[in-house]
Amino acid sequence: MSKFNQIRSYLTQNRSRLAVISDPVTVNYLTGFYCDPHERQMFLFIYSDREPVLLVPELEVDRASRSLTFDVFSYQDSENPWQKIRQALPRIDSEIIFAEFDHLNVTKFRGLQSVFLGKFENITPLIQEMRLIKSPEEINKLLVAGVYADYAIKVGLDNIRAGRTEMELVAQIEFELKKKGISQMSFDTLVLSGNNAANPHGIPGKNPIQNDALLLFDLGVVCEGYTSDITRTVAIGRPDQFKIDIYNLCLEAQLAAQNFIKPGVRASEVDAVARGVIEKSGYGQYFNHRLGHGIGMEVHEYPSIMAGNDLVIQEGMCFSVEPGIYIPGKVGVRIEDCGSVGKNGFEPFTQTGKKLQYFDL
Repeated sequence: MSKFNQIRSYLTQNRSRLAVISDPVTVNYLTGFYCDPHERQMFLFIYSDREPVLLVPELEVDRASRSLTFDVFSYQDSENPWQKIRQALPRIDSEIIFAEFDHLNVTKFRGLQSVFLGKFENITPLIQEMRLIKSPEEINKLLVAGVYADYAIKVGLDNIRAGRTEMELVAQIEFELKKKGISQMSFDTLVLSGNNAANPHGIPGKNPIQNDALLLFDLGVVCEGYTSDITRTVAIGRPDQFKIDIYNLCLEAQLAAQNFIKPGVRASEVDAVARGVIEKSGYGQYFNHRLGHGIGMEVHEYPSIMAGNDLVIQEGMCFSVEPGIYIPGKVGVRIEDCGSVGKNGFEPFTQTGKKLQYFDL
């Protein structure tokens, strides 16, 4: 069944005639057309009984029309988009209208309410379910994105120098990726040295790379519409034994979780395996986030691999495995791979080695 037919069937089953898609990533997933409208409005209208229609800003209408086989209409910046929608679309008498609640802001939601009469319901769970199991073609794209993530880590490691700052390493990594044709990172690249790595989402700055400390890289790219995400932590100089022990504990937790993953286990059980390794050694309080997140066209998507989520792991699911230990003022370590679930277990998209590497300044 095609993606549009899945949504049409869902609308019919739920006594609705219309779904309004507002997330540009979802529009891309359903149509192959991507556009970031920024502050402007873009909506894909999917009907239960007729062809879909796409609204785009005027400056995108030519590109959208060339990409799509169904009707596209547009509005200029000087026009009221809600009035344009009201004029262009056929009147829909439907008690229920589906929309992406997880993406709509208040302005968009109130605008849609001014156009369509009916009760709005959330279609986000259906979209999440549709995107949950990746096709072989999608997994191949994620593998390619993983290759570029591995390359980015290599660039970072190759450019470790005395006096070089976190931001300088970030700049070097992203410059080399652009030379390879990668125009977009999947999130802001993190290079965190020493105690800065003890903040799970620390901000790279002018901090020079510290000697006898750990250095954390967390990065990913967007390639052909699919993302990657990898974290590696390495040693600069000769960190003390405590830092090395924390690193090895984090690696043990990551490998234990990866080896446990297979179709039929639950997301909460995967999290518990990694968390149990860290808790057994007395550092459970310093592992303060979920074990993993889904990955695909977005770097963070459904599902969450965490306590309380009893979702059964299935073949074709793709997610991260990334335990971390963050002890403020002392050390921060995270090790992450994203991968797909195959018949025999977890198959990582990234291959950079995880034995602790040492670099001398």
